[in-house]
Amino acid sequence: MSYSVDLFLFLFPVVMSVVWTLGGLIRFTFWEARARNFRAPAADALTIPVTIIVPCFNEERQITETIERAMQISSHEFEVIAVDDGSTDATLEILAGLALKHDRLRVISLGSNQGKAAALQAGTRVATHEFLLCIDGDAMLDRAAPAWIAAALRDDPAVGGVTGNPRIGNRRSVLGKIQVGEFSAMIGLIKRTQMLVGQLFTLSGVIAGFRKCAVREVDYWTRDALTEDMDITWKLQRAGWRTCFEPRALVWILTPETIRGLWRQRLRWAMGGAQVLARNIDVIWSSAPIGLKFLVAEMLLSVCWSYLIVIGLLASSWAFLEALVVSHFAMPSLGSLAWSLPLSAMVLFGCCTLQMTIALFIDRRYDAGIERLAGWLLFYPLIFWLVQVATTVVGFPLAASRSNGRPATWISPDRGLP
Repeated sequence: MSYSVDLFLFLFPVVMSVVWTLGGLIRFTFWEARARNFRAPAADALTIPVTIIVPCFNEERQITETIERAMQISSHEFEVIAVDDGSTDATLEILAGLALKHDRLRVISLGSNQGKAAALQAGTRVATHEFLLCIDGDAMLDRAAPAWIAAALRDDPAVGGVTGNPRIGNRRSVLGKIQVGEFSAMIGLIKRTQMLVGQLFTLSGVIAGFRKCAVREVDYWTRDALTEDMDITWKLQRAGWRTCFEPRALVWILTPETIRGLWRQRLRWAMGGAQVLARNIDVIWSSAPIGLKFLVAEMLLSVCWSYLIVIGLLASSWAFLEALVVSHFAMPSLGSLAWSLPLSAMVLFGCCTLQMTIALFIDRRYDAGIERLAGWLLFYPLIFWLVQVATTVVGFPLAASRSNGRPATWISPDRGLP
């Protein structure tokens, strides 16, 4: 490969690591760290009415705990709407039993599997309150999470959507431990940095709050979107609504614990990202906010980076495979244009370590004891960079070949493609 391509392959992860790290640290230092209350919401926030919508598909193992946790929130006025999306297991029967136990719970059955977007739309149409909180059927809400979300929506009428702070609940497996670091070092820092540019790429579907009028304005969730959370985020922002990240709104989630489950999940994410990119590529030359242009440009560069990595591997399999494993992507030495493996590896390792350290420092505030998993984060680049590259290269052609209008359904618990 040419010098410029090699330089891009090295500089892109380094530059983005620095951007996410500095952005996350700035956001935390000047906003979160200065917040007077971060452990419990103000008393008036507990009085804000909120509707919790729980789309369910084959969740018989987790749905009881999810609903029971939702019933224990600290908000005073709330309702829970569970929407069964044509489950083939005992989910609907369990929900019916829970509805007899809890007056605040309403159960809706779609009859057949129509997709998460359809379930969310059904719940929204019958919701009593203006502020909505949508969570997954295997998510476990922190008691104060709905109040934090509702307060963020109430305090700024321009905000149409708020995403919370997912924390990994299953930490016994190696993949579970590594994903704790991913949600802190990658997702957490990225969302904080995106707050600085005024736009988010995704309101995480596992915990996302919405203003009902905003959702109606953009015609609800798109039924053929593989990642309905990404899609609704962009629809809201392009319609002029603001989105934000509320790190105090915690939810405990279950993540894939097998390579197969992880692959299915990340492939869906990649295909959903491809859909969002295709539908919003025009923001680059339109009069869209600068923050959206930044997000599209970053994604385009990320896709180019992934494909160039694969091309490099095919062109020089042994050299680039070794380079990928040790995070070496060519950097000029001080005396010549010759590439320096030790210096390259040292720079990338240093950036990764700094990013992880700052992320764990920030997230200690919300997830006590998270620093004890620091050692497992060393495996993150090896496993998840490879998965990201592979799913991007495979997912984009699959998304392009997928017919428009085909409803997007999901499979529990890995949320993979049917």
